[in-house]
Amino acid sequence: MPKLSVGDVAPAFTLPDPDGTPVSLADYAGHRVIVYFYPAAMTPGCTTQAVDFSAALGEIAAAGFDVVGISPDSVEKLAKFRQQQELAFPLLADPDKEVLKAYGAFGRKVLYGKEIEGVIRSTFVVSVDDQGVGHIDVAQYNVKATGHVAKLRRELKIPALEG
Repeated sequence: MPKLSVGDVAPAFTLPDPDGTPVSLADYAGHRVIVYFYPAAMTPGCTTQAVDFSAALGEIAAAGFDVVGISPDSVEKLAKFRQQQELAFPLLADPDKEVLKAYGAFGRKVLYGKEIEGVIRSTFVVSVDDQGVGHIDVAQYNVKATGHVAKLRRELKIPALEG
């Protein structure tokens, strides 16, 4: 799969959230959105990453960013994950892996020393113009689940809220 780079046009998408409501990249027109791809809801690493994004959501939003998580999970599994972890940002289902592939977040990877095909944990910062077209500001592949949100906040210079 080809990898996206800074300046590339972000692949457009429309995927269902846990309630079955379609969510599109174009819905974020005029915004900057952190789009992150993760392998599977309710697994330890993916839970850590989602909870970290959720805990930092106030600071992330105050800095002008939205957050969207995308995985190949079903909407039913995402609904359980959202409820279980009390997540306050959209989780989107991509069971056909079309969006994962378009972003280069699905393909060959090494897991525990063995080469497999699967989700490549990736994060993108996308600036969406007023016409709903996104451009890649940040493209990170093979990110670590633990500590990723804190690292991303440092890179994006997102401060902690006072209080």
